[in-house]
Amino acid sequence: MIRTTGDPMIAALNSKAPGNTRFQRRLVIVVRADPVICGHSGEARNLAEVALQRDFSEVRIISWPLDLLGRSGLPLKPLDGVLPYSKGIEVERPEPVGDYKVPDGRYVAGMTGRLVELFTDGIPTVCMSLYLSPHTVAVSEALRVARSTGLPVNVKTIAEAVGSDVTNVVRSCAADRRFGAAAQVLSAYLDSDLPVAVSEYTKELIISSAGEIDARHGTCFGERCRQRVAISYPAINTADYLNVCREGTAAVLQRRGLRRDRYVLFLSRLAHAKGVDDLIGGFTASAACHDRTLVIAGNGPEAPQLHELAAASSAADRIRFLRDVDDDEKPHLMAGCAAFVLPSKPRPEFVETFGIALVEKMLAGGGPVITTSTGGIGEAVGDTAMIVPVNAPSSIAAALNLAVTMPDEERMTMAERAREQALQFDRAHVFDRLLDRLATATERQLSPI
Repeated sequence: MIRTTGDPMIAALNSKAPGNTRFQRRLVIVVRADPVICGHSGEARNLAEVALQRDFSEVRIISWPLDLLGRSGLPLKPLDGVLPYSKGIEVERPEPVGDYKVPDGRYVAGMTGRLVELFTDGIPTVCMSLYLSPHTVAVSEALRVARSTGLPVNVKTIAEAVGSDVTNVVRSCAADRRFGAAAQVLSAYLDSDLPVAVSEYTKELIISSAGEIDARHGTCFGERCRQRVAISYPAINTADYLNVCREGTAAVLQRRGLRRDRYVLFLSRLAHAKGVDDLIGGFTASAACHDRTLVIAGNGPEAPQLHELAAASSAADRIRFLRDVDDDEKPHLMAGCAAFVLPSKPRPEFVETFGIALVEKMLAGGGPVITTSTGGIGEAVGDTAMIVPVNAPSSIAAALNLAVTMPDEERMTMAERAREQALQFDRAHVFDRLLDRLATATERQLSPI
């Protein structure tokens, strides 16, 4: 049992059992929320839902205005396809501060200001940020300002580093020798009560990139990350995928003009690092898929090029793009496919540091998962997937030939093993482990030396 040292927040963190309403407490999650197509926007939703079950009296998701998201270039779901949040979860999208004379930072200022207000209203708060830049940086600044006001502040922080944090920010700063920018992000990360990474791979990548900065400047970010960063795999609502009914799947497939086990599925962002170009090549070359359809579901920066590539393929009439798949349809499309292929490959701008879509597919059932061992994918799929090399359309073709001709008994055994592997990422387990680690980390900070 964790000692409370008189801190009511630590006692509240230890009161996770449903029905325990002794303490008023709030969860704030700072994230790129729906409608952004990103596994971590779904993770934020899942953590918020569990917080309600754990009797947090208030849950708020702090995100970005919809008009800004529309201009950002981020891949977005259709707004009418986003599932509503449960009652008790409020999504806030703070407006920017200032006008055209403030050329940048207006939206971050709005977010930071709103966090200051939440941190100084007297309610014990757990604040979790997903993505270090700019969310964790905004939380760190908001806490500094909140404490400077002299008002009571009772806030514990969790900062989760995801793939794009490392590739797009920390590693690029190290490569470009931008010490100041790297120091800002890493300092905010380590200022958190509990810094976590979404996989062991992500943690090691952070340590390696921080070590490059340390070697040049005499800092110690790498060792501090090694000592303090915990692993927290993404939180997934397993029930959404375990409870897929055959009748519902049949209805979705009929509406989409698809037949069970007669299509190969890709469902993720359309970005170069996802390997969709290799999938198109592999599908075209697969003899066993000559009478199958390839469904490419998603949106992203590579969409125009991938449409052109598919149109030039000899399988052009069997390749379909879906950009309007909603949250309700996704599990059914996964459950009905003959194979699910995500041939992710490492790129300077992005490395797959976990693979949320893969785990969702493993829970849903259906045909085998075909993927690569890029980044943290191995931690997600274990030994339950068909692994192909990166940049290898011929290997994808061979894997597809095996997948679509696999005997039913072998396919069922493979699906059961995959589902068992995926269950460890259930959102309730992930949430409870996070609170346990936060309580332990906070207790350690308060213990006398």
